[in-house]
Amino acid sequence: MIDPGRLRAYLKLHLAEGVGAVTFKRLVETFGDVEAAAKARGQWQRVEGVGPKTAEALEGVTDAQIDEELAAAAKAGAEIVVLEDRRYPTALAAIHDPPPVLYVRGRMEPTDALAISVVGSRHCTHYGLEQAERFGQLLGRAGFTVVSGGARGIDTAAHRGALGAGGRTITVMGCGLCQTYPRENDKLFEQIVSEDRGAMISELPMRTAVLGGNFPTRNRIISGLSLGVLIVEAARRSGSLHTAREAAEQGREVFALPGRVDSPLSQGANELIRNGAILVQDLDDIMEHLGQVGAKMGVEEEADQKPLPRGLNETESSLLAALREGPASLDELVRSTGIDSGKAASAMTMLVLKGLLAQQPGNVFALKKSRRGA
Repeated sequence: MIDPGRLRAYLKLHLAEGVGAVTFKRLVETFGDVEAAAKARGQWQRVEGVGPKTAEALEGVTDAQIDEELAAAAKAGAEIVVLEDRRYPTALAAIHDPPPVLYVRGRMEPTDALAISVVGSRHCTHYGLEQAERFGQLLGRAGFTVVSGGARGIDTAAHRGALGAGGRTITVMGCGLCQTYPRENDKLFEQIVSEDRGAMISELPMRTAVLGGNFPTRNRIISGLSLGVLIVEAARRSGSLHTAREAAEQGREVFALPGRVDSPLSQGANELIRNGAILVQDLDDIMEHLGQVGAKMGVEEEADQKPLPRGLNETESSLLAALREGPASLDELVRSTGIDSGKAASAMTMLVLKGLLAQQPGNVFALKKSRRGA
C-alpha cells in the first residue's frame, strides 16, 4: 500500500482525459515525482504531448472526483494498485507503457508471474473452444496462471479450463470494474473473485463504459502479464493478432495453434506460424520454448549440488530436497512433503523452467545433472 496522498496524486493525473500511460510517464519524468506532477498547475504544457485541452482536463480533476473514484472502487470491492506499489506485477511494470494505475477485484499473487495468455476469436469454432479449454486446463494443472480478456469464445473457454483444473486465472477487462462485459460471464467473473482463484483487472477508471477503442489498448496488459501468448484461433483481422504483436514487441514468446487451412477463423493463427510463431500441439511445445526463463530469474547454482540453489522459495526448496532421494511423481511428492497439490504443481513447473528439474513420462520429475565443465 502507498501513502494516501500519493494515491490521490496518481488519480489526479490518471482521471484526466487525454492522459494515457505514455503521457503519464512523461509528466512524472518532467516534474520528477507523481505528486510534483499533480501540483504543477500552469506548467503541464511543458510536457511533450500535453496541449491546452489535456492541460484543461488536468486542471478540471477535482478532489470530489477523486473521492468519488475511491468510493466507487471500495463499493465494487476493487483495490487500486499503482506503479510504485510492491503489489504491482513486475513483468507488466517492465513494458514500455505500463498502466500507471490498475484496478483489481480479487487477488494477484507473486506466483501469477508464471503466466501464459490464451486468446482468440469471439466468434470461434467448436474446435477452437475445445482447444482453448484444453490448454487452459493443461496450463492450470501445470501451475501456470492463465491470462485472457474475458471475452466470449476462446477467452471464456480458456478461463473455464484453468478454473476446471484447479488453477488460477486473470481476466483483463476492457471497461471499468463498476460493470462487467460480456454480462453472460458474470458468474464466471464472480467465481474467479469469490473463490480466490485469480483476479479481474482494468486500467480504466471505475465507471468507464464498454467502448470498442478500449480493447486494443488492454491487449498490451494481457501480453505484459505473461511469459508468452498462445493464439488458439484467429481470423486475419482478429484482435488476437494485435495481442500477438504486442507480445513480440515486449519480448514475450508467441505461440499459435494450427487450424484448418480452409477455415477463415484459422488464417490468422496459421499466418503467425508461417511468420515465425511457435507451433503448439501440446503443453510440451510451450514448456520447451520457455527454457530461457531460468536464466532471467538469476538461478546461479546447479540442482545436484549442495547447498540448495539460491533464488528458491520454501516450497521449491522442499520439493527439490525430496527429489534428491530419486525421481518421483507429483502425487508422490505431495504425499512425502505434505505440500498442497496446487502449490506443488506450480512450484514444479517453476523448477523445470529454472532448469533444475527434468520432467519425464508419467508426470515424473528428476533432478537435472550438472553440466559444469561441459
